Amino acid sequence: MSALELDAVVKHYAGGGGERVRAVDGVTLAVAAGEVVALYGPSGSGKTTLLLLAAGLLMPDGGTVRFGGRDVGALSAAEVAEYQRREVGFVSQAFELLPGVPALDNAAVKLLADRVPLHEARREALPWLERVGLGHRVDQPPAKLSGGERQRVAIARALANGPRLVLADEPTGNLDSRAGAEVLALLTRVSRERSAAVLLVTHDPQAAEIADRVLTLRDGRLEARARDRHGRAGPLTLVQPG
Repeated sequence: MSALELDAVVKHYAGGGGERVRAVDGVTLAVAAGEVVALYGPSGSGKTTLLLLAAGLLMPDGGTVRFGGRDVGALSAAEVAEYQRREVGFVSQAFELLPGVPALDNAAVKLLADRVPLHEARREALPWLERVGLGHRVDQPPAKLSGGERQRVAIARALANGPRLVLADEPTGNLDSRAGAEVLALLTRVSRERSAAVLLVTHDPQAAEIADRVLTLRDGRLEARARDRHGRAGPLTLVQPG
């Protein structure tokens, strides 16, 4: 059974002159527990919107988003918030770290939001900062961290709550090739060790080497599958909207 399922999902935005733009145009996609899927595509193709829909941060205008068999769109506001706290690890391009707050407490934010005591939340978050190479920077606030370090804090925060679904928007975008490779390897290990479904949006060619499947999104439509989890190459196909 797939952990994350998108069935004929559509998301509209208002365009110029009153036109409605389909940012996501009938996407059907399933990501299994323990699977890493890399999503490529040009800017403006709908990749980030797709992640936001999977996270329950946006609701679809058509189709269904399910996680663990549950329709995310049918959840109450409180249930969506719980889904995001407990099931989802989301890495955004904007980092969204709390200013003036040490890296360790930033990494522990989701645990604290779930009413985990501060000392316990810090204890659980610390190994994740160490795994992204920031064990020596735990006391530093975002203003004293580089862009790459802030990105790694955001990754540690996304993983600290033990999510079953990891959604990462350009997780290596501010990292050099070595650090990027380490982060991709970490996401792969998390997927395998915790049977987490991982969907990452990227332009990083290294992601194709670690992903079980590589997909392309263009103009809101899934277009290509480069290879499956067994390394088999597939033909270029257009997935028509449902």
